[in-house]
Amino acid sequence: MTSLLQPPLLTRLLAAERILIAGAGGGFDVYAGLPIGLALRAAGREVHFANSSFSSLHGLGTDVWEAPELARITPDTRSADRYFPERSLARWLRAHQLPDTVWAFPPTGVQTLRAAYRALVDLLGIDAILLVDGGTDILMRGDEAGLGTPEEDMASLAAVAGLKGVPQRLVACLGFGIDAYHGVSHALVLENLAALQREGGYLGAFSVPSDSPEAVLYLDAVAHARDEYPEHPSIVQGSVAAALRGEFGDVRFTERTSDSTLFINPLMTLYFGVTVEALAARHLYLDRLENTVLLGQVASAIGRFQDSLPRQRPPRAFPH
Repeated sequence: MTSLLQPPLLTRLLAAERILIAGAGGGFDVYAGLPIGLALRAAGREVHFANSSFSSLHGLGTDVWEAPELARITPDTRSADRYFPERSLARWLRAHQLPDTVWAFPPTGVQTLRAAYRALVDLLGIDAILLVDGGTDILMRGDEAGLGTPEEDMASLAAVAGLKGVPQRLVACLGFGIDAYHGVSHALVLENLAALQREGGYLGAFSVPSDSPEAVLYLDAVAHARDEYPEHPSIVQGSVAAALRGEFGDVRFTERTSDSTLFINPLMTLYFGVTVEALAARHLYLDRLENTVLLGQVASAIGRFQDSLPRQRPPRAFPH
């Protein structure tokens, strides 16, 4: 049963006992799931964090590998890579007396990534997976003129879509509008959500209250990550954080955006929720990724599909 008093996404997650929150697109995506994860822990659920990683995981010692393509990252994991968001999150979790393991998947294809997810589900007894995307390009169905950066997102979606034994498989996006800088038309995002609404796969939207404990801790985690990587802070999480602070418009929080005009606004603090099943069913090329074992094969399959289209859906302007 759903209720106006509780977003359907949270209703489904609260029905689970052991929840895996996994960044779908790499980088700092896992941070987009931190407010939900903290709220679920406060409600008595067991929550684990994982991320598709952009770091050099294969340079880590053999002791971190729980299974092929599945690394256990702790605050003490040693790496020569300066860019290591999973370890940053683990260090932040330890500093707040929270369970401090963050699981990491190297960039890979669907078959190998699904096997790693399955190993983690079995290891932890997971009964719900929440894929989180910083931005909204995971909601692209494949025929849009601008897909954002789809490779890791689509590999994650396809991998989790095949884990039919997990009772709840969900997607949450945080940071509406940010992917405009990667060519995504957010009018088409809304069109895709409307189609999912008709098919029963859209789980609504809700914002992170700026004065909630989860928002305060999220802002602290983003600031901690920025301090660890001052030369490469997350534009996505920095934008969401700025919106949570009530900033608006062309806000400067990193030199990485010096060549862009930003539009920080309250919509960036909204979570949009959908089911994995409905999102995968509407997708136009996800089946073409099924037999991939390398991320390069995923990228090639996406390119071939786009080349095969007689016409792409052009960007649409908001009418107001």
